[in-house]
Amino acid sequence: MTERPPQRTPNRQLAALIAEAGFSNAGLARRVDQLGLEHGLDLRYDKTSVTRWLRGQQPRGTTPALIAEVFTRRLGRRLSAQDLGLDACAPVYAGLEFAATPEEAVDIVSGLWRKDSGSHVELRKIAFTPAGLVVPSRDWLIGRADERVGHGDPSPRFAGEAAAAGPPRIPSQGRPGVPRQRSSDRGPGQRVTSGDIAALRSVGELFRTLDHAYGGGHARQALVRYLEHEAEPMLRGSYGENTGRRLFAAAADLTRLAGWTSYDIAAHGLAQRYFVQALRLAQAAGDRAYGSYVLVTMSRQAVYLGHGREAVQLARVAQQGVGSSAPPVVQALLHSVEARGHGVLGEVRACTASLVRAERAMEAARPGDDVPHWARFFDDAQLADEFGHCHRDLQQYRAAAQHAERSLQLRAPAYARSRLFCRVVLACARLGLGELDQACALAAEAAQQASEMRSVRATEYVRDFERRLEPYRDAAAVRTYRDRVAALG
Repeated sequence: MTERPPQRTPNRQLAALIAEAGFSNAGLARRVDQLGLEHGLDLRYDKTSVTRWLRGQQPRGTTPALIAEVFTRRLGRRLSAQDLGLDACAPVYAGLEFAATPEEAVDIVSGLWRKDSGSHVELRKIAFTPAGLVVPSRDWLIGRADERVGHGDPSPRFAGEAAAAGPPRIPSQGRPGVPRQRSSDRGPGQRVTSGDIAALRSVGELFRTLDHAYGGGHARQALVRYLEHEAEPMLRGSYGENTGRRLFAAAADLTRLAGWTSYDIAAHGLAQRYFVQALRLAQAAGDRAYGSYVLVTMSRQAVYLGHGREAVQLARVAQQGVGSSAPPVVQALLHSVEARGHGVLGEVRACTASLVRAERAMEAARPGDDVPHWARFFDDAQLADEFGHCHRDLQQYRAAAQHAERSLQLRAPAYARSRLFCRVVLACARLGLGELDQACALAAEAAQQASEMRSVRATEYVRDFERRLEPYRDAAAVRTYRDRVAALG
């Protein structure tokens, strides 16, 4: 006798929430499909699908988390898949949520760190989703500051708030001859000190230096492992309000850097998620200005991927978020990034207006200004670089060449990748001016540098120049260039 399949239990939790939200079955299906599109998923649910869920069928894959997010947005309170009577899952889109509380933010970002440091290769293949920029930037702009971030028992367990934590420990990447370090010795609830936070800051400077010189792929995994093994235990440790704000600020900085290095190796969906979580950590830190810098970083990624409209919007949200009280250097940075978005869109007047505002803000800067640590890189060399990129995108090649040359003259050698980008911009400008020999010579130097870096962006800059060479493919200078590049392997 053939056994009957087990009877499903009707999902009364989901039915109650559908009634509370005022959804029809078709309306819920449509919203799940729309949310899926925000996260790069092509879903095809309909009212029949919802009927099956109500009868007890469990949706597969990432869908339970998507349904929970639909209800969270509609009802204004955080709901999980379990709250809907659905099986929980680890959705690949996780990380685009802007957490309701600091505790939830720690859960989300630490989950990203753990997955990224493991063997979850699919995490690095997730697509960038322009629609996924809207909610986090809006929530950051209109959201209220967290009233409390302290965690655990902040009472001293040993004397000295500034007790040194020793030199920062950086997990190895498992290379031959380099032993894997153990996870942090920090116990659950252990008190976080000023020394711990200083170590986080020092590690950030170290990884930034490596990124500038050798590309994001050089030590990205070591950074992620450091976040998993050292930063997460601190965030789950014991600290009061002042220490907690500083801890969240340091964690935001390292998380943004993890996103930046992911962006540099073309893991764009993963980078986007790190940026969103860095934005939320910055809010927990109460650091509005740093949140604007995270948005600037997100805008730069949007520019690189050709999403000019989103890039402009992110830059404007950043400007609105910090207001006119920001130091002139920060104002110059914000306006120049907006200009880059207009440049990608070919909007000459808007781009020029933003560049003028950036230049005026930079002229107002004074040596004694109190500039945040993250904005100190923005100097005359960087401003000239922004001008060069904008004029190249607008096909104003003479101006592009002038600004790119100025940037290369001023830029310190330690910023090797930035110099490479600027050299390619100069090569494109020379090509646009009909100076083929000079263009090919500059690009050959850049190709040599790119071959020594672990940076997909560096390689893509060179390839973009090579695409521009196609109309001149039979010229002697182009053949010589291609031979030189081929010799690099």
